[in-house]
Amino acid sequence: FFQNTITFHKRVKMSEFVDELERVSVLLETEEDVLLFKDVFGQREFDFQLLRSVTTSVDAYKVLAHQLLVEKCLSEDNDNSDQSAKKKISPYVDVVAAKQFNNGTGNNGEEGKEGRAKGQNCLIAPPLLDNLIALDDYIKPYSSILIKRFDKYTRLLEGINTHEGGLLQFSLGYEKFGFNETDNGIVYREWAPAASKLSITGDFCDWDRNAYVCEKNEFGVWSVLIPLTKDGEMPIKEGSIVKACITTASGETVERVPAWITRSVQPLKQIHYEGVYQRKGGYEFKHSHPPQPDALKVYEAHVGIASKEETVASFDNFTDNVLPRIADLGYNAIQLMAVMEHVYYGSFGYQITNFFAVSSRFGPSVGLKRLIDTAHSYNIVVLLDVVHSHASKNTLDGINYFDGTDACYFHAGPRGNHPQWDSRLFNYSSWEVLRFLLSNLRWYIDEYHFDGFRFDGITSMLYHHHGLAKVFTGYNDYFGSDVDDDACVYLMLANKLIHDLLPSAITIAEDVSGFPGLCRPVAEGGFGFDYKLGMAIPDMWIKLLKEQKDEDWDIGNIVFNLENRRYGEKTIAYAESHDQALVGDKTIAFWLMDKEMYTHMSVLSECTPVIDRGLSLHKLIRLLTHALGGEGYLNFIGNEFGHPEWLDFPREGNGESYVHCRRQWNLVDDSLLRYKLLNAWDKEMHHLESAYKWLSSGPAYVTAKHEGDKVIAFERGGLVFVFNFHNSKSFTDYRIGVRQAGKYKVVSNTDKEEFGGHNRIDETSVHFTSNTSQWGCEHSMQAYLPCRTALIFALQHEDHEENEKEERRMDAVDRRVDEQHQQSKDTKE
Repeated sequence: FFQNTITFHKRVKMSEFVDELERVSVLLETEEDVLLFKDVFGQREFDFQLLRSVTTSVDAYKVLAHQLLVEKCLSEDNDNSDQSAKKKISPYVDVVAAKQFNNGTGNNGEEGKEGRAKGQNCLIAPPLLDNLIALDDYIKPYSSILIKRFDKYTRLLEGINTHEGGLLQFSLGYEKFGFNETDNGIVYREWAPAASKLSITGDFCDWDRNAYVCEKNEFGVWSVLIPLTKDGEMPIKEGSIVKACITTASGETVERVPAWITRSVQPLKQIHYEGVYQRKGGYEFKHSHPPQPDALKVYEAHVGIASKEETVASFDNFTDNVLPRIADLGYNAIQLMAVMEHVYYGSFGYQITNFFAVSSRFGPSVGLKRLIDTAHSYNIVVLLDVVHSHASKNTLDGINYFDGTDACYFHAGPRGNHPQWDSRLFNYSSWEVLRFLLSNLRWYIDEYHFDGFRFDGITSMLYHHHGLAKVFTGYNDYFGSDVDDDACVYLMLANKLIHDLLPSAITIAEDVSGFPGLCRPVAEGGFGFDYKLGMAIPDMWIKLLKEQKDEDWDIGNIVFNLENRRYGEKTIAYAESHDQALVGDKTIAFWLMDKEMYTHMSVLSECTPVIDRGLSLHKLIRLLTHALGGEGYLNFIGNEFGHPEWLDFPREGNGESYVHCRRQWNLVDDSLLRYKLLNAWDKEMHHLESAYKWLSSGPAYVTAKHEGDKVIAFERGGLVFVFNFHNSKSFTDYRIGVRQAGKYKVVSNTDKEEFGGHNRIDETSVHFTSNTSQWGCEHSMQAYLPCRTALIFALQHEDHEENEKEERRMDAVDRRVDEQHQQSKDTKE
């Protein structure tokens, strides 16, 4: 009851809180209407009816104060106390709070804070909640839940402000925990509440476990000063192996890699990793954070596979050889996977063992700083694929069973284990876990200059069922008892911290459930993310490629899935995910062309029907996803040029081979291979988007989704996009409806020879509109639409008088054509 009701007092000793209640009670002794109990010599009687009546008229906090004071009196005189009366005392503040928000009287913003400051237990509602409801009125019946969640967030934030000096100070945990150099030596600090003894050891003290024994405070935090050497130097040298030596409650002594370690390496011929002492800094950044792009064009990359060599590639290789490619293609953001240290390489970086250490297999951590600094010189933002949804089960080199219990950083028991991922689940209600995770985010901004984060697997965080075997069918799924409010509040705090610390920062949510409000401001009752991933889009494309011939594709359903996203919440669209590149699945290019990629990708060989179809659909799928699917776009490394085969990390099953754990840049660099054609189209898309900015121009206006013709048309960013997905039909003088009259020209198309097409489009042609309506549009123009081709038209603005004159001429032509058709019809009759 105490923890759930006054959460902002959670770090105050109970004895101090009781003293505070006694001081409050003195102020109330003269108020007749708050006489909550009578003190009769030798006996205590309580007027419960009066207690009920005053909860609606007296400050709820004062009622609670007296209630707890009554309990204190009862507990001090058990001989005379009425135990049955004691059991009748109930959490009236909760009752009052429930009445407030169920009646729509939850307080907004500063009003609620003022009420709480006066001692009232007012629920603070999101001050801009009406904005969220205006976007989606289906949320309105669940307003009370949003208010309660926001109030919980506000209370926690108040507690952090009160006891930690604010969120920014709270997130500087790495300046307090782990190893920190001072004028007197190195202070080592660790949180291990269940440990009975903790010391720090390593080669710096000849592995003497008793040389530096820590002292424990009341919050389970251990610390020790390792003094300067006799020569006045730091006692631990750079690169020294260090270990936390922990005695558990059962008396067992275990060694652990320190939880806040910033470097972890795998010694030769050893399976587990060792923590290494590494000083902060070590690199002088030359370039500042770029401004936030109008719309994200994300290149998702894995440093270790970014080389054509059969090895683990380095940060330096990525900086020198891959960054120039990304910049040339026109991407403005890089999303780096597998940066946080993970012992198992094959986990794709999603089984984190050491959260503050970057993966040592990619080289010195200063290499990552140079990578990010160089990306900033290209005006490219760099996002970290951060994993706070779970952690590796490793104990020797992870944080599992860190203090000897299955709790500590995680939930105890079954709740702390993910049944599918075989990993541990964080306890987001724990004060020190919040410090650890929030500081982890700040560490990567402060130390490495990351520009934001893609939060992995938040569906698992949002729900107690983790989204497993769950079909989301309605809003009850988003606002029911299955939602983990502690995780929700953590994500709200995380977004506040990131954007307070770096206003230009970008955060992306990976959620498959469609949770409402993820990408709305916290002040509206949302979570504060900038974007979320459109995860249903790649699933749709792969399902179509696996199960149907393209001539059987449902055009209307494709358009529906690409447009099916929450209004006002920005989505990043992508045609294929990194998971589809893994062994056991196929990329889009491999689904389309399969074995013929081995024999017919040379320009010297025949362009077979399979290759021709594959090249055409690869371009159409990616352009349609790019232009219609969201407010951002993402591509996984190598897929832009149709990288063949699959991705398979070295393992026992493949003989620890790196043959399929690389990117074969030699394929796209070879002028005699057709991979260069797909790469050229990818570049064309991004540079065209930079010129016309369709991603940031609002949703598209779809004018056509013709099942028989297999034609899709829409307007966005001042452009008219027309797709002909028909496998064999090309249309001459195809009438295309447009909303704005004038003169149009094709600014790009997928049928150019340089993109692997057949050069069937004359881009010098001018297309004048007429007043003939089409697809519900007042105006229309006519153009040649070859099969399996996309055309992008732009309105020309040179001469309005000439446009009007030409439109009148086209109207006359249309009338003559109609007359001829009618005459032909009459003749036949």
